[in-house]
Amino acid sequence: MALFRLSRAFEPAPLVRGEGLYLRPPVGDDYDAWSTLRAASRDFLQPWEPTWPADDLTRGAFRRRVRRNSDDMARDEAIALLIFAEADGALLGGLTIGQIRRGVAQAATLGYWMGERHAGKGHMTRAVAAACRYAFETLRLHRMEAACLPENAASAALLAANGFGREGLARSYLQIDGRWRDHLTFAKLEGDR
Repeated sequence: MALFRLSRAFEPAPLVRGEGLYLRPPVGDDYDAWSTLRAASRDFLQPWEPTWPADDLTRGAFRRRVRRNSDDMARDEAIALLIFAEADGALLGGLTIGQIRRGVAQAATLGYWMGERHAGKGHMTRAVAAACRYAFETLRLHRMEAACLPENAASAALLAANGFGREGLARSYLQIDGRWRDHLTFAKLEGDR
């Protein structure tokens, strides 16, 4: 019970540090900041994301998300991270190193979102740089892949700024905002600058 807590609430250590920010897996205590930022950014994010479930912003859905993320990390299948400002601990967005493939591939897929009020300030560029460093140095991956809608110029520019090269067009690649959509595909290799 919080009534009898003698010390500060547990604050998990950052998993990844970047320039002016840090990334760590979500925990239950992140719900209020996460749901507030996602709700305030709904119109901004929906054109670029899968259709949100009706219960997406509920506490129960967030608990299931945290549990699934923890299970994915334990199985070395994906690492979901929230992005926080180093200065004040404000939640900025999220990033996932997903679909981790080991063996002869040593590859993963990068996905990310930024809260609307934090967009366009370079936070995600720095977060992706930190995540790629982590993926190559700590996870020992060889290849990071990413994709974005052809009209998402900001996302394409962010990937280019982080050394991702455009590889092609994947037709009907992902179901975004309720429709199967083509995506530009990008990749960065371990040795790329």
